[in-house]
Amino acid sequence: MNRIHQKLQEDKKLLSIYFTAGYPSLTDTVQIIQDLERNGVDMIEIGLPFSDPLADGPTIQDSSTAALKNGMTTEKLFEQLARIRETVSIPLIVMGYFNPMLQYGVEAFCKKCSEIGIDGIIMPDLPLDVYQSDYEATFKKYGLLNVFLITPQTSGERIHQIDEASDAFIYMVSSASVTGSKSGFGNEQTDYFERIATMNLKNPQIVGFGIKDAETFQQATKTAKGAIIGSAFIKYLTSNGIESISDFVKTIR
Repeated sequence: MNRIHQKLQEDKKLLSIYFTAGYPSLTDTVQIIQDLERNGVDMIEIGLPFSDPLADGPTIQDSSTAALKNGMTTEKLFEQLARIRETVSIPLIVMGYFNPMLQYGVEAFCKKCSEIGIDGIIMPDLPLDVYQSDYEATFKKYGLLNVFLITPQTSGERIHQIDEASDAFIYMVSSASVTGSKSGFGNEQTDYFERIATMNLKNPQIVGFGIKDAETFQQATKTAKGAIIGSAFIKYLTSNGIESISDFVKTIR
């Protein structure tokens, strides 16, 4: 069974952390993953830096730019993660944009992910219909779950289409804005969370965008299975380095 499926079956609210591979320093990637697992994080999204990250706010954009300057590439990331399963057992998801994957070769990318123990992929700019017609068979061949995103503006019909096509969790974007731009959740977001909860989707939902502390984590997971923290964690790394990741996790739960 895929590690994501196993984790989703656990009777708890899941905490997933996103960070940009190769940031703050090129060689920090493996240490960050190991420290996050050691401190009780349930899943990790490893950001593959890209030069034009349209869905990301300034914090993640800046970390992506810095990681590229540090020398991070798709090949370098795969080299760093080659032995990650010797020390890490929680689900690992690569999150990025389709262009680097396409440049590497979709099948070669999926094959390498499978070899090193990646469980899923999030590509916000890979449309559902293109995925289904051109790439779904390849993802399944290598045991990779593709995670789709929905927003408050996604129609009910589209949400059901995504739910039917999914075999993991649905990444529930809390707002239509870019990552890291909200300071908390208002009525619009909480109404959206409750609306999705009443749709009785077959796949669990994990909320992303805007989670930064225990309060927003609890708000996001009141009706959802878990929440993803990205910008707040990267800001923490920028200010504090990787030496005290445990202190950050303790502020969430």
